[in-house]
Amino acid sequence: MSTNFKNGSEWVSQAEAARMRGVSRQAISRLIKKGRLQVLRIGGKVLLSRAEIENFVPEQPGRPTNERIARNNQKAH
Repeated sequence: MSTNFKNGSEWVSQAEAARMRGVSRQAISRLIKKGRLQVLRIGGKVLLSRAEIENFVPEQPGRPTNERIARNNQKAH
């Protein structure tokens, strides 16, 4: 993840990320805790990459299928 601070609009707060995605701030917080979103912590502030929020692809709800498990295993290697 880039740490380029020249353009402040590259980083957003959890609340702004939630507004961008149309979800609650708590949903963003859960994604951070699960490791699905990377954060930058500065002086107690939690910032997220605007590009990562815009390009985030949610997981399909429900029980994972064998195909989805295989696809996730391929990404990990």
